[in-house]
Amino acid sequence: MSQPGPDLPDEAPLLTVIIDTEEEFDWSRPLSRANRGVSSIAGQARAQAIFARYGIVPTYVVDHPVATDPQAVAILKAFQDEGAALIGAHLHPWVTPPDDEDVTPHNSYPGNLPPALEEAKLRTLTAVIEENFGRRPRVYKAGRYGIGPNTPAILARLGYLVDTSVVPFTEFRADGGPDFRHEQPFPRAFDTAGQVMELPLSVGFCGLLRHCGPMLYGPLTRPLPMRLRLPGVLARARLLERIRLSPEGADAGDHIRLTRALRRDGVRVFSYTYHSPSLVPGHTPYVRSARELTAFLDRMDRYFDWFFGTLGGRAATPLEIRERWERERHRAEGKRLT
Repeated sequence: MSQPGPDLPDEAPLLTVIIDTEEEFDWSRPLSRANRGVSSIAGQARAQAIFARYGIVPTYVVDHPVATDPQAVAILKAFQDEGAALIGAHLHPWVTPPDDEDVTPHNSYPGNLPPALEEAKLRTLTAVIEENFGRRPRVYKAGRYGIGPNTPAILARLGYLVDTSVVPFTEFRADGGPDFRHEQPFPRAFDTAGQVMELPLSVGFCGLLRHCGPMLYGPLTRPLPMRLRLPGVLARARLLERIRLSPEGADAGDHIRLTRALRRDGVRVFSYTYHSPSLVPGHTPYVRSARELTAFLDRMDRYFDWFFGTLGGRAATPLEIRERWERERHRAEGKRLT
């Protein structure tokens, strides 16, 4: 495993919310440059009401269709200008100029593109966000979590301070995506100079075999174990389950168990995430009806109530977390030199 690097001091745990704010498309069909509808942005107010109750300032990482749609910009910019949200960048290459690549699964991961093209697309997205929102984005999440070897240097050149693309203990190699199996859920330096901090998604293992999770989960997701439904069997038996801190596919009880397990491992920073189209029924597999939307929002509400009430946690933006991480990093470096 990679070394976690300096974490925040042992104090109240911090929670940040990062929303993949993007166009609507059928997740079961091939990607298309024509998919640019963003009507679901109007539904974000439902979650904003919950965030407001807990003092959460979410980060909407927006992609090109969102950043160029006047109605979507008006809604999200109002949140930003009220101090109720931050705006970051979310690069979906297939809907971001320049359109110099074929639309394929491999090319849907920005880090797989030629370095010049990956940078050109992110420059385009960064510029349009700055123009339409009035502030330059400093937080980034790659579409499909698709960072590559050139991404850290590109982010540093464009002035980004936080990347949020890493999904610990997870791989996307089946169609050419990155391999995060050896990553851990701790903030760390992302680029060689340490300008950009990596703030991973909060993902981890629960169950009696949780400490074997990083070793077992890869083999368990191969074709034969998947056909035998072994991951599901182990999860139902509470022996081993991988949980992501997201209302998409997990309940508040799962999130509480995950948070407790990660805290035992020394994690103090938690990243909660979902896709913006999930707030309107019919756009993602996670919310197909009004009833499922109510349950989706309730999952968030119940987890936040536990995190800020029972656990005594605090809300923070990715930029606030970076400031605290940077101070702790310099403090640790100073101690090593003395």
